[in-house]
Amino acid sequence: MRSLIVFVLALGCGGVLAADAPAQRPRAEQFFRKPELSGAALSPNGRLLALRIASEEGRARLVVLDLQTMQSTVAASFSTADVNHFMWVNDKRLVFDLDTELAGPGLVEAGPGLFAVNHDGSGFRELVESARAFIRDQYGDSNVLPWNTFLHGAVGKRDSDEVFVITPDEFSEKTFGYIKLRRLNTVTGRTVDVDAPLHSTSWIMDQAGELRVTTTGKDDTSAVHYRDAAGHWTKVDEFNRFVGGGLAPRYVDADGKLYVRAHGGGDKSALYIYDPATRSLSAKPMLASPEFDLDPGFVSTDRGLLGLRYTIDAEVTVWLDPGMKAVQAALDRLLPGTANRISIPRRAETSYVLVESFSDVQPNMFNLYDTKARKLVKLGAIIPAIPPASLGTMDMVRYQARDGMQIPAYLTVPAGAKKNLPMVVLVHGGPWLRGGTWSWNPEVQFLASRGYVVLQPEFRGSAGFGSRHFQAGWKQWGLAMQNDVADGARWAIASGLADPKRICIAGGSYGGYSALMGLINDPELFKCGIEWAGVTDIDLMYSVHWSDIPDDYKRHGMPALVGDRIGDAAQLKAASPLENAARIRQPLLMAYGGWDLRVPIVHGEKFRDAVRQRNNKVEWVVYPDEGHGWRKPENQVDFWTRVEAFLQRNLAE
Repeated sequence: MRSLIVFVLALGCGGVLAADAPAQRPRAEQFFRKPELSGAALSPNGRLLALRIASEEGRARLVVLDLQTMQSTVAASFSTADVNHFMWVNDKRLVFDLDTELAGPGLVEAGPGLFAVNHDGSGFRELVESARAFIRDQYGDSNVLPWNTFLHGAVGKRDSDEVFVITPDEFSEKTFGYIKLRRLNTVTGRTVDVDAPLHSTSWIMDQAGELRVTTTGKDDTSAVHYRDAAGHWTKVDEFNRFVGGGLAPRYVDADGKLYVRAHGGGDKSALYIYDPATRSLSAKPMLASPEFDLDPGFVSTDRGLLGLRYTIDAEVTVWLDPGMKAVQAALDRLLPGTANRISIPRRAETSYVLVESFSDVQPNMFNLYDTKARKLVKLGAIIPAIPPASLGTMDMVRYQARDGMQIPAYLTVPAGAKKNLPMVVLVHGGPWLRGGTWSWNPEVQFLASRGYVVLQPEFRGSAGFGSRHFQAGWKQWGLAMQNDVADGARWAIASGLADPKRICIAGGSYGGYSALMGLINDPELFKCGIEWAGVTDIDLMYSVHWSDIPDDYKRHGMPALVGDRIGDAAQLKAASPLENAARIRQPLLMAYGGWDLRVPIVHGEKFRDAVRQRNNKVEWVVYPDEGHGWRKPENQVDFWTRVEAFLQRNLAE
């Protein structure tokens, strides 16, 4: 399961749970239900634990557990809204926002608000206006910041009543304009602007909570700025904003040392220490891999940097602290079938750490671990465990594309599977991102529980596998990117795993585009297609004015990554599903959200009307209350139940 990785530090990672004989198929509701326990965080002193737990009515509420008494208190709960992101402000106070729901045409997925409350439910204050105006009705009016103010999750000492928020001075659906970083007092509601370079889009604070690094973005240029201990700002790097290639700051330690993700002249990005004074990287990377780009997270406390957490084929934590390395080893022995992610209090006054565990067949579950007593306290899981015998094991594989490029992919094989099985090629969206990881994926496991092999190709253009792999996808929509997907299906056939007569291609967003192009380019290979929220015409991405695709991206990013609307017009037309709709004769399931601003429903409507002129095997569904993808469990259950029935009809032996 684990890929070989070479770097300066030692690593360790858990294995895969073994699957037994097939069991009775779990219902769709078991995969796509609302989470029961969807988040947990220790207070800075480690004496309290905040939990996001579903109420009896199914609404996510904020509950705080006192680890000395093991008594719990509901800190925040609402009858018509779910608590979403939450974070400790200090040892006693929390901030949180709401999971907003689309409620009318043109309403974007924004306006989550921001609220503060003490751990015992007292001291409630609305800090940022929410799309949920009922909050003010319930708690009384107050002076609040505008709705387009968002929490910045900077990690500092957590010893004051303040948090950081960002607010655009100018706001539209297309651009954030000038963004202000502010300190917000969660008790008084007062704000103070933080000095930063114009056009800053990201901010990194040091361990004392002081701003030290920003990345700016304007037109097609990004720049990295560093503030020294005396408060002077210096621009230390500049690069293309959309195709990347520059420094990616990630962490500033207590001594002002800057850790960055960079390529350092190689193909794969790695972790380096950067000297702003000399504008140079360390001679050797601190962390590197021959197969993957590394972009670690940093595990730190008041004692300093303790560990690095990153993803290769699965999540890995490397501990710099010997004590935490021993704790990880003890937990991996107690929980051998899962990846075990440890969270540590900022300044621990107890012996507890928080553990989030997961695997390909285990939904995320939470435990407390007493490092002195060496005992686990079970807290709960996002959903009740589904018997592993009904699920499939996931592994990373690599196959060769027709031009010789090695393509990574995640392969999930149903329990008890043998050979010559029906298969779904599941194409990720983006496309300029990494599609998968070894973890719980309800969509993949739902398909595996129905007996389907699931192949998730990381086709060229996907991020995380080096510059060459990423850049090989530029201007290759419908071309080499699409060939990689088809070559993955042919590899599975040649290996004897997939039945060549029972392969379906599926995906959402860009993956929906790829599903349509798969039916067009390789009709003998793909017997049916499923697409949701899919792009059906590249030119529509440029021309639909109510899309939320930023204008800067259309001007500077898309011409380089997708294709120039004028100079590459012939290529883009040839790679348009809409222009080739008459060639699709296979069964097709299409689904769209009524309020999707990323891929507006006009994409689906135009393609549906065009393909139905010659193909009566097109199924169409619209979820009027959804945007770009399905958020509501009832819609997820409905859609995947439709998918199950569609596959049964079209991939039957």
